Amino acid sequence: MVMNMIKDLFERQSVWERLKTCGKPIVLYGMGDGADKVLAAFERFGIHADGVMASDEFVRGQSFHSFRVKRFADFERELGDFAVALCFASQLPEVMAQIKAVAERRLTLVPSVPVFGGILFDRGFTEKYRAEIEAAYALMADEQSRLVYRSTLLFYYTGELSLLDGMTTDKSEAFENILSLGGNELYVDLGAYNGDTIDEFLHYSGGSYRKIVALEPNAKNFQKLRTHCADAERVELWQLGSYSRNTTLNFNNKAGRNSAVSDDGVPTRVATVDTILCGAAASYIKADVEGADRETLLGAKNTLKNFKPKLNFSAYHRFEDIFTLPLLIRELNPDYRIYLRHHPYIPAWDTNLYCV
Repeated sequence: MVMNMIKDLFERQSVWERLKTCGKPIVLYGMGDGADKVLAAFERFGIHADGVMASDEFVRGQSFHSFRVKRFADFERELGDFAVALCFASQLPEVMAQIKAVAERRLTLVPSVPVFGGILFDRGFTEKYRAEIEAAYALMADEQSRLVYRSTLLFYYTGELSLLDGMTTDKSEAFENILSLGGNELYVDLGAYNGDTIDEFLHYSGGSYRKIVALEPNAKNFQKLRTHCADAERVELWQLGSYSRNTTLNFNNKAGRNSAVSDDGVPTRVATVDTILCGAAASYIKADVEGADRETLLGAKNTLKNFKPKLNFSAYHRFEDIFTLPLLIRELNPDYRIYLRHHPYIPAWDTNLYCV
């Protein structure tokens, strides 16, 4: 029962409470945006950080927030026992193995900071959104989805790495058992990056399709995408972001696939899926739109209502995505069956909604 799940959350210590009361020096593992957010949360909760470490190959005598960045072995010599707060994300098997190796030697927790936005997942967040959490849980279509839902919330709240292992499945399971792509799909790729998810689509559709429509807002990524697709037939490429209306927004244009709407940055055109398709019957939409997920769904409302395309939407950019997105999808088309899966990644990134 979802009520028992929320009750279970409240009976446990949050990751913030556990770090504050663990009685050990706390070392941040990682630098960059994630560590910035964790340190800001530490200040809010009155938690003291005692150092910053990085994997051996990234330690070059640099400093981060006045801490000299050191190796794990350095802190073992200097501090003896200590707790580790993980502050970065990876899906690389060798990096995830390194994280787990650290966790075997020292208490390692993952402070819950969002990819986008400033809302933290704590007791207050769970109490505020209790009704929505329960309503979305009731929409999950199978036991694996319910397991992923429960485990994701527990992971956000407790920061316990072991929860990820029990809810992780390979991406092929979702593509083969839920999406079941055929050879006549009109595929819409939102956040196409350099074409890697087009390749993924071709792999699972057997290389056949009716048409591909791909959007990528970042200029450098778009050039890579265009080069990647230069010899492909029936592929329509747009240098656009997807949104709830047609306008121009600022994008931060970070490297890789992390370009996102920002308060400042490069002015970038965005458009609705409904506008781009002009009434064409999309059969499969994948969206990894870096925090604009809700707006993207709103901009595709006619497509979802009229054609009920299969959906593959990220559900981890904001903590509220895990319940706001399924509730919105069901509102836009009540006929959807909604599944939730988590694929190999530390922390709970690559947690996706698959809807058919």
